[in-house]
Amino acid sequence: MKYALLLYGDEKIWASATEEQVEAHVRFTEMLTGRGAYLGGEELDFSSTAVTLRKGSGETLRTDGPYAETVEHLGGFYLVEAKDLDEAIEFATACPEEIVEIRPVVEYQG
Repeated sequence: MKYALLLYGDEKIWASATEEQVEAHVRFTEMLTGRGAYLGGEELDFSSTAVTLRKGSGETLRTDGPYAETVEHLGGFYLVEAKDLDEAIEFATACPEEIVEIRPVVEYQG
């Protein structure tokens, strides 16, 4: 089953990431790859670059910036293949980020 590991955190901390913090993600990706679980992933640009669209009442409202005002923003994700939720939790626990949301990916048949 596919799971998205969504990484949340403080963008100020990410902006000043050390070489050691970056290498922790490299090692994490290598571990996932070695276990045949790594399907992909990306770092996202800062929330200030986001554009949010709200649709309704026949019109679309555009807002520059993130959807929610919060200290913790979605900063990236890993897409993994895990045999079950327990294995996905194992992967998320090994991730170097402090906040990881685990979401099953809906796979449509046909």
